[in-house]
Amino acid sequence: MNKRLLLLSNSTNYGEEYLSYPRQEIKAFLGASIKKVLFIPFANVISYDGITEKVGKVFQELGYGIDSVHSTLNPRALVENAEAIVVSGGNTFHLVHRLHEAGIIDIIREKVNNGTPYIGWSAGSNVACPTIKTTNDMPIIEPMSFEGLNLVPFQINPHYTDGVVPDHNGETRESRIEEFLAVNPNITVVGLPEGTILKIENSSVKLIGDKNIVVFKSGEARKEYGKGADLNILL
Repeated sequence: MNKRLLLLSNSTNYGEEYLSYPRQEIKAFLGASIKKVLFIPFANVISYDGITEKVGKVFQELGYGIDSVHSTLNPRALVENAEAIVVSGGNTFHLVHRLHEAGIIDIIREKVNNGTPYIGWSAGSNVACPTIKTTNDMPIIEPMSFEGLNLVPFQINPHYTDGVVPDHNGETRESRIEEFLAVNPNITVVGLPEGTILKIENSSVKLIGDKNIVVFKSGEARKEYGKGADLNILL
């Protein structure tokens, strides 16, 4: 398995600067040989230019240039020549809709499967999964399908929390995942709390962060795993 992925639950922890907590992990993951990343801003519904500038500032501070896929008439060529691929958060349905529209799902998958580093947060982590069915987002647009990039063999629920809002009678995150598993019993779901990262390389999975992830499988009790746990069961 030649794939290298850095899958973040979220971009920014409460009270911190944008992309503050993962900066050093991003730097270590990309290393010195990569000079420029390809950014995919399609999850941001408000402004591609705005989010590209925001993300670009951080990556430039880390020593990397940035090209955005929205700024070209030939997105496939940009993907084909990418040294690394970065996908930000926002609305997962909009992200997948635009990926299909741009015709780049297959080429992203091929690139990452052949070793091009991939970094995603929130929606960018969701879309790395086989499907986007474990997103938290509203379906504000109807994509061609719920198919994701299928870069990992499990589903991620980003921003995962066991928290319950007082006096709120809606479903918990866990109950929604249980509903998913009732209909899709053959796949594992990882609840990825904010501030945590899954790093996948050399056919292994490493948890980065101080919170436990929660792993859900159909017909089994949920299991929590902390830093240092063997997570290769996910692969």
